[in-house]
Amino acid sequence: MAAHEVESGRRIDDARRLAESGELEAAAEIFADLAADEREADRAQAAVGLALVLERRGDVAGARAAARTALATGHPEYAAQAACHLARGFEDEGMTDQARAAWQAVIGVGTPAYLPAAHLALARIAAGQGDDSEAEASLRAALATRDPKAGSLAAQRLAEYLLDVGEPGEAADVLIDALELPEVADPGRLRVLLGIAHLDMACGEFAVAAEGGGDTDGAALAIELLARTLPLRGRDADAEAVWAYGLGHPDESVAEQVRLRLRRDDDPPG
Repeated sequence: MAAHEVESGRRIDDARRLAESGELEAAAEIFADLAADEREADRAQAAVGLALVLERRGDVAGARAAARTALATGHPEYAAQAACHLARGFEDEGMTDQARAAWQAVIGVGTPAYLPAAHLALARIAAGQGDDSEAEASLRAALATRDPKAGSLAAQRLAEYLLDVGEPGEAADVLIDALELPEVADPGRLRVLLGIAHLDMACGEFAVAAEGGGDTDGAALAIELLARTLPLRGRDADAEAVWAYGLGHPDESVAEQVRLRLRRDDDPPG
């Protein structure tokens, strides 16, 4: 290692110690000197340090300028840190367009460790703006990083969205993919959502069978199962409508079987 690199590293360590002890002005001077030198090997690291110190001093504009200096270096670690710093600050201030651009810059740097958070943030911003298509794409990108925590969260949000728009089969595929991640976070929640997806798929199959006709026993059973499953999804009114459909079925033999199945609720045990 060259002597100037050793010296640079020593000065960064000195600046960090000063910052930790509350001597922010002295720390900022060192970081600023290193960040100003385009030939400095530790320029990106120094610029990130300067951004953090200036933020603590309340100099938001200066902190952002320093972060942009670090980002411009393209350093795989410190440029990504700088872009995250910018993005979070913009989000905190409600500057959505700037936050989106900064998170996209994180993705542009391409450092794997920072991609899950960036994709989740872009999904959050898109959802807040009602852009379901962009939110879905970003959630799928977060899941594709195979990060156990971000992948689980992305799968949960994506599955909930797919269930809401009536795509339980696709929701189930997303959840199964997430459950296959090594050490995935919150597997219990994923499995609950998977069960809900299967319930919705079952309701769909019961509905098709109930309307299929031709098989009296099968139609009556499908009507009963659909009517008894819908309340599990909080759809009590739909369940009542299914019972009414069965009781008024044009095939009197089906209607009679549905009547008998419903009447079992009133029969005393024994």
